[in-house]
Amino acid sequence: MWPPFSLNRPTTWMGLAALAAMLWLPLASLRLAALAVIVVALVDGWRQIKREHRRRLLSEEALKLSGDGVVISDRRNRIVSVNPAFTQITGYTREEVLGLDASTLSSGRHDKAFYERYWQTLQATGRWEGEIWNQRKHGDQYPEWLRVQACPDRKGRVGHYVGLFTDISRHKAREQDLRRVGFEDPLTGLPNRRRLHDLLTSRLNRLRAGEGLDLALVDIDGFKSINDALGVDCGDRLLARFGQRLAAFVAGGVVGRLGGDEFMVIRTTTFDDHEAWIAGLRDHLSEPFEISDNSLRLGLTIGSCRAPDDGNDSGVLFQRLESALYSAKRHGRNHDRRFRPSLEVEGDRQLALVNELRRALAQGDQLELHYQTQHRLNDGTLVGMEALLRWRHPEQGMISPGDFIPLAERHGLMSALGNWVIERAVAQLASWRANGMPRVPVWVNISALQLIQGDLESRLAASLARHRVPAQQLGLELTESVLLDERAGDVSPRLEALRRQGHEIAIDDFGTGYSSLAYLKRLPVDKLKLDRAFIRALPDDVADAAIVSAVLAMARGLNLDVVAEGVETIAQRDFLLEYGCPYTQGFLFARPEPVEAIEARYLNASQTV
Repeated sequence: MWPPFSLNRPTTWMGLAALAAMLWLPLASLRLAALAVIVVALVDGWRQIKREHRRRLLSEEALKLSGDGVVISDRRNRIVSVNPAFTQITGYTREEVLGLDASTLSSGRHDKAFYERYWQTLQATGRWEGEIWNQRKHGDQYPEWLRVQACPDRKGRVGHYVGLFTDISRHKAREQDLRRVGFEDPLTGLPNRRRLHDLLTSRLNRLRAGEGLDLALVDIDGFKSINDALGVDCGDRLLARFGQRLAAFVAGGVVGRLGGDEFMVIRTTTFDDHEAWIAGLRDHLSEPFEISDNSLRLGLTIGSCRAPDDGNDSGVLFQRLESALYSAKRHGRNHDRRFRPSLEVEGDRQLALVNELRRALAQGDQLELHYQTQHRLNDGTLVGMEALLRWRHPEQGMISPGDFIPLAERHGLMSALGNWVIERAVAQLASWRANGMPRVPVWVNISALQLIQGDLESRLAASLARHRVPAQQLGLELTESVLLDERAGDVSPRLEALRRQGHEIAIDDFGTGYSSLAYLKRLPVDKLKLDRAFIRALPDDVADAAIVSAVLAMARGLNLDVVAEGVETIAQRDFLLEYGCPYTQGFLFARPEPVEAIEARYLNASQTV
């Protein structure tokens, strides 16, 4: 395309040539032809002018619509034009800045060397781009992302500078928020775990002769029950006030929140009064908290240690604090425990067991599933099986789930274990369906982490499709604590989606958590598994008998099936039959057994459900 209004256009040269020729052409007809050429050239030139005018109008409209500020200055950096976005960002009107040096807008944050580099780059390359701070009309400074282009004239000299800039103050504020979130607990404003590591390292490096650090890890007992009773908002206010009270107790020290209801305290001291300090800390925090017209006295579990006596590395001290806290928790609520080497020995054994468990998961040959059958109480008919994870260690033999499951939860292995159980149970179901086993559902336990990670539905669907097993054959058991775990969010929609896929949902260990009719009515569940703790003393224990009969009546009203766990005696069975319990899972009918024993008893059996 020819440049607008260019002397290089053919019509322009033809018009000029015709104008010169008219002076010496002898014939009138030839002069008329030359005149026609001149007219054509003039018309073409007029069209060029109109097109150029339209282009300029369109460019001006585009600049008006742009959300970025535009400023055009001459070769002396005097402002000759701005767009409306410039006014919106800076507060200056067009009339106020025309003729001013563009440097008038600078904030003064940048030194002389910055601007020298700016002009050197602009003159050498013809453009500059980067972050720069300028000042609005009312004096507040703001960051902008500026792109400047030098525009040469026809002689190749710089005629104008065009600057395009974006206000990035919101972006910078977001960056600061993200940095703050990275080091600060958003609820209490206290340092988070990451920041506490840095602060502890700094304090350790600055310790002088005769100084030590007292460290405490404080856990609020039964905080979840407070949340359930008073609501999450009240629980958050309690955590915030708890942090404030801690900070007041250790003025000049460090207080941080590790997450949930765990807080950490660091005190630099020249006194070796660690036990007295912990006692004072407990007394200070034992005063009641007034939350929404409720007076709350909190039980506390505290693990503590001292540096450099118990270590001089932040990572080691964190581990020893947690070892002390876990030891205190094993002794019940409202205890405190200072770290001692024997706890580390115990922790080393647990760490070794965790590493062995990781190896077992990777190899897959030490883990196995045992199955405990479920039966109809009145006639013993097989109605289902529960898949139970077992670990057969090559040296230590069968390791109890009570030993390795808590470790798996603490060290983030529950999701991998849960996925292994699902895959193995579905594969076993496929094998049994092909070999003539009774077609009863197999139930697997689902952990909180499997719900939290969010891919449970897709994993279940993929495994069932791979082994060609209908979803109705795989039931899902979740404990009350999992259903109410805040980390998993609202589980109702997800359980409803799983039921639509064909899975039945059961609440395991019913009655041991925070049972309520409200959530039973709301949650899409099919079955309750009555915990063995209420069955063990039947029928003699009056309280347990009342609880069991009430649960059975409630389940009938909600149209839920009930499976009584831990039925071991005829007397227990008869009591449950009398009060209408339909199903059981217990030693009276069967113990958990490996696959071979299950197949020996039921393979090719004719009974089906």
